[in-house]
Amino acid sequence: MINSVYIHIPFCQQICHYCDFTKFFYNEKLATEYIEALSNEININVKATKTKVDTIFIGGGTPTALTYEQLYSLMKVIHTKFDVANCKEFTIEANPGDFDQEKIKLLKNVGVNRISLGVQVFNDQMLEEIGRLHKVKDVYDTIDLLTQHGFSNISIDLIYALPNQTVEQFEKSLQEAVTFDLPHYSTYALQIEPKTVFYQRHKKGKLHRPPQETEVEMYTILKDTMHSNGVNQYEISNFSKPGFESKHNLTYWNNDYYYGFGAGAHGYLPGKRTGNIRPLPAYIKKAMENGMPILNTEEINLRENIEEEFFLGLRKMQGVSKSSFRNKFGFSYGDLYKQTVANLVRKGWLEEKHDHIRLTEQGVLFGNEVFEQFLLDEQDLKHVR
Repeated sequence: MINSVYIHIPFCQQICHYCDFTKFFYNEKLATEYIEALSNEININVKATKTKVDTIFIGGGTPTALTYEQLYSLMKVIHTKFDVANCKEFTIEANPGDFDQEKIKLLKNVGVNRISLGVQVFNDQMLEEIGRLHKVKDVYDTIDLLTQHGFSNISIDLIYALPNQTVEQFEKSLQEAVTFDLPHYSTYALQIEPKTVFYQRHKKGKLHRPPQETEVEMYTILKDTMHSNGVNQYEISNFSKPGFESKHNLTYWNNDYYYGFGAGAHGYLPGKRTGNIRPLPAYIKKAMENGMPILNTEEINLRENIEEEFFLGLRKMQGVSKSSFRNKFGFSYGDLYKQTVANLVRKGWLEEKHDHIRLTEQGVLFGNEVFEQFLLDEQDLKHVR
């Protein structure tokens, strides 16, 4: 069963220096054509009306860069194809300063019940240096406006280990973030991705990131600060108050199925992962022709499915459920990984607690090395088939 929907809106008023998502400068005519093509893709791939799903997530880019009319058109097709009234979580990403009263009222009226704000850092100079348009004041104004209109489930994104950022600067930014007493925070160490402004500067030796030990110190401060403010870590990069974990993102980490619509969007359907065409003209052309703007399809076999169960599940602080694994695959995790888990427990990177296998605090710092231990050879599966 497909329980979640991701919809990608690739338009931005400005391109951030670190972003490698599918994104383009906003153009009103192109955006209108895009919404029409996106609607066609959704209509063709979701045959029924009022399809039941648990979560809908509109990401970007910057979805709120769209005009009121474009947002309305998008929401109209979403309401036609999906049972929004019974959807548990309906999220839209936004930038501080993007909202006016009319857009907020529209989102409230169409059932959006969660807002994810791309704040990144509480420092005007750093915001400018990473290519953001908003100022710190816009964060305060936007959260105030959202709260006035009845939005309480608000999440903010933060980035740390930014170029030239000190531990003290990060701690100050973090302390300012938690004063909002929000139910959810997503926090990521800066990654230098190809085809970004920061990547080009990095290649030229002009980008000075904090050393790794400073990044680890920032992460430790992050965890301690969230804990002391009653915000629980439930995934490597995500923190929430009880009951406010991102249901949509848990779809990914639980290795469950989801639709992916829009340019560059990825979906996970039974037996396969799909990736859509990224360039806008090509996406629009294909989506309007047949509603199938797919660039590539990757068949997911049993081995890959099992590996992903651990790669993704171990990102959660709760870890991988042994009983869920058995229910899903029909055999015990120990048939494949008993010795692997024992070795990692001995190293102090994993622990077994009740029904779950999970990373220790030290294991989180060596996450990629842990995940590599769960790669399988095809012959490993012969005795469990």
